Amino acid sequence: MLFHLSHENGDVSVKDLSDQLSIKMPTATSMMKKLAEKGLVHYESYKPLKLTSRGLKEAGLIVRKHRLTEMFLVEKMGFSWEEVHEIAEQVEHVHSPLFFERMDKLLGYPTIDPHGSPIPDNEGNVEKPKYNKLSDCKAGDKFTLLAVANSSEEFLHYLNSHRLKLDTEITVLSVEAFDASMTVSYGNIPQATLGEAACKNLLGRRG
Repeated sequence: MLFHLSHENGDVSVKDLSDQLSIKMPTATSMMKKLAEKGLVHYESYKPLKLTSRGLKEAGLIVRKHRLTEMFLVEKMGFSWEEVHEIAEQVEHVHSPLFFERMDKLLGYPTIDPHGSPIPDNEGNVEKPKYNKLSDCKAGDKFTLLAVANSSEEFLHYLNSHRLKLDTEITVLSVEAFDASMTVSYGNIPQATLGEAACKNLLGRRG
């Protein structure tokens, strides 16, 4: 979580971490102290948390395992994108590097997971793509959906119900001034309405 939050927001506090993990602040503080003792986190009271270079690599490699597994489950085992998160959380605890090297090779060395998130390399390094949000678009814009900022099961079910998937080209027909909802068209869907919260979680490129 510290790895994800630092990539998204920069500085991360103990409170940020406790909020995201739904745990009490003393528990989060205790966790950080233990990770600091292992040389994975720089921890000082009342200062932002920072992963050490070793911590960044270790966290990146865990994310790599998770995202490779999600891709394997979708591409090779026929799971849908909303079904893979919990399974991948279990598989990411496998310690064999060879296991994930073979998985990577079988997949053809993918750079993104089924949700469009970048897969870290085998050193744990990750490049975050610079995407626009659909909510940043205006009427008349075309937008290619390349990733989702929210990969919760509920949101992915919502996208399934609207028949929205990655690489879909969306045309913004209008934007509602009152609530920022959008009327859009894509594929065989001549008109659909997407709420502001959904539009903020759809990432891609404009034009």
